[in-house]
Amino acid sequence: MYLLWKICIELIKILLILVPVLISVAYLTLAERKVLGYMQTRKGPNVVGVYGLLQPLADGVKLFTKETIIPNHVSLAIYFLAPVLALTLAFMAWGLLPLGEHWVLSDLALGILLIFAISSVGVYAILMSGWASNSKYAFMGALRAAAQMISYEVSLGLIVITTILVSGSLNLTQIVQTQNQSLWFLLPLWPAALMFFVSALAETNRAPFDLTEGESELVSGYNVEYPAMSFALFFLAEYAHIIFMSYLFTVLFLGGWSAPGGLIITNIWLHIKASFIIFSFLWVRASFPRIRYDQLMHLLWKTYLPISLGLVTWTGCCLALFNAWPPYGCI
Repeated sequence: MYLLWKICIELIKILLILVPVLISVAYLTLAERKVLGYMQTRKGPNVVGVYGLLQPLADGVKLFTKETIIPNHVSLAIYFLAPVLALTLAFMAWGLLPLGEHWVLSDLALGILLIFAISSVGVYAILMSGWASNSKYAFMGALRAAAQMISYEVSLGLIVITTILVSGSLNLTQIVQTQNQSLWFLLPLWPAALMFFVSALAETNRAPFDLTEGESELVSGYNVEYPAMSFALFFLAEYAHIIFMSYLFTVLFLGGWSAPGGLIITNIWLHIKASFIIFSFLWVRASFPRIRYDQLMHLLWKTYLPISLGLVTWTGCCLALFNAWPPYGCI
């Protein structure tokens, strides 16, 4: 009986995280279309419901009720497993993210390491979708997506190492508490924060790094052969990943749930700061054109990789020699 009670409690905790995430994903699609619309001097969705607030519901009904047409010669098991795997992995990482003080599903000592392990496995869902579709367009898109995601995970990992060195912990809650006791890592580590944000754009395949879904080049890339519900699962996974990376940026560099100056600790600050980062994702999409693939790889391997390596080295030397970090003495 006790075991059954514990299982029910854990399921309730999981639902308390996943249901708001699903609602946020649905309304992020509306927010994106509204923000882009006003930036381009148009209204965006405004027909379904008051101010278009029921547009996500209409889109969901449309996608989940459309007929599923399965192309010939696909590998059925892998074809249907790929979108399910993508969505599952996108939701798994949320259990490790502290969404407030004492509000985390699994507060692991190696939480940040497990998050990057889950993110790395997500590449397989993209490769599986491209290969199982038995389409050269989908396969080309999957290869480009895998190369891009794996490449920028290198810079993301090195950037996160700087925050780990300064905080002295792989636990995300401890990283937030370190910032609350001193200052946000955005201030002393602003080059790392900027590179993390740009790398997050590339990791989530967002403009100007949306080369894997370049409609003018690859006919939507790896998911071109996926209709209806299968496409919706990829769509949900992508936007869940965008929201997750925004919250992760907030935890690593903006002090998580701590208020400016560390005077007040309240969970609402985490959501306010993460919402601003999400808005920045949309702002960048409206402002910059898509870059070429060689420019994408040049940015990482010839710019971000040496800079992030140098930043890790400098941070380690400051901590080892002076046992301090700017502005506390190593300037």
